[in-house]
Amino acid sequence: QVQLVESGGGLVQTGESLTLSCAASRSSFSISAMGWYRQAPGKQRELLATITRGGRTNYADSVKGRFTISRDNAKNTVYLQMSNLKPEDTAVYYCNADYNYESYWGQGTQVTVSS
Repeated sequence: QVQLVESGGGLVQTGESLTLSCAASRSSFSISAMGWYRQAPGKQRELLATITRGGRTNYADSVKGRFTISRDNAKNTVYLQMSNLKPEDTAVYYCNADYNYESYWGQGTQVTVSS
């Protein structure tokens, strides 16, 4: 099993930046891929970005150029740097990890962007 704990959410204004963190209970080398998702009220959960064990990244078109996913293997932590935030980025942000053919989720962290 893998426990994931997100942090870093909060209230920001339009155009500001925020960095989310996701700490994993296992070595990130043992996790094949990690990603960030978000879910706004009344909407489906949306994939934002993924990063593989080898560091290969992939982004949704909606955040490409504004969000950056990275990982610190020494800290077993994945980050999501978000810049130029917009009100439509308001959502609960979730961390995900694929480990041993199973998918694990964190509890989520709220990001609210005011206009």
